Amino acid sequence: MGIALVFVPTALVLIWIRYRGGKRAPQQADSLSTATRGRISYYELLEATDAFSESNLIGFGSFGSVYKGILRSGTTIAVKVFNMQLEVPFKHFDTEYEILRSIRHRNLRLSIMIDVAYALEYLHHGCSLPVIHCDLKPSNVLLNEYMFAHLSDFGISKVLGQDVSNLYTKTLATFGYIAPEYGLDGLVSTKCDVYSYGIMLMETFTRRKPNDEMFEGDLSLKQWVSNSLPEAIMDVVDANLVTPNDSYLKLDCVASIMKVALDCCVESPERRTNMKDVVGMLQKIRIQLLAC
Repeated sequence: MGIALVFVPTALVLIWIRYRGGKRAPQQADSLSTATRGRISYYELLEATDAFSESNLIGFGSFGSVYKGILRSGTTIAVKVFNMQLEVPFKHFDTEYEILRSIRHRNLRLSIMIDVAYALEYLHHGCSLPVIHCDLKPSNVLLNEYMFAHLSDFGISKVLGQDVSNLYTKTLATFGYIAPEYGLDGLVSTKCDVYSYGIMLMETFTRRKPNDEMFEGDLSLKQWVSNSLPEAIMDVVDANLVTPNDSYLKLDCVASIMKVALDCCVESPERRTNMKDVVGMLQKIRIQLLAC
């Protein structure tokens, strides 16, 4: 048995007006705005997801699964189905709902990982109270038809109170992306999201998951990337992204991206960078890459 929670794309990143290259995405803002005002029946969800077909499954976790669906209006939605055999789904439904309903995001114009960086920068620094996602990983980043990234699944997210920089939790995130202090002591802060983002950034450019079978003993994804800098970056970067014939400038840009990722993954949370600085550094690197 399950209970379905619907996220239209506006609820995932809550972008009301989208631009790419100075042009508005056709009819996007109006159709999504209309979709959020009405109720969607269970029959419509069955129809939109092809009866929750496995082909529409886009992610799953401890509390349920997420399916992609398309309404009759053409609006793409994500439907979260909670596992009712657990005792906690309604609590997490309430948590996710309260966080999503309070967020409004500005327009993004950028590539996938910069989209995610902007979303985190807003959660950490732009909300009235800082929001910690707590489970940042690739399966919680959704892409729409315009390749805009949407950060999803706020089921175990935390909101920091006034003058509070961290808190404790018994709910753990996904192995491989979790910050050391979070995994060992249950201590969470915005710097935990920064750590997870750094791991994701490395995974994106190396095409290696942090739990890849090649990483055992003292060798981790982070250590593997660190050992490659600066001269051996070609040994770790996805071969589909760079070739030996690429310019030195392009390889230098990729190495700079990996340096940003490593700055996010410093063991000590106090020494980690923050998402404002990450956004600024990646923007500069993106400009250099475009020049290549």
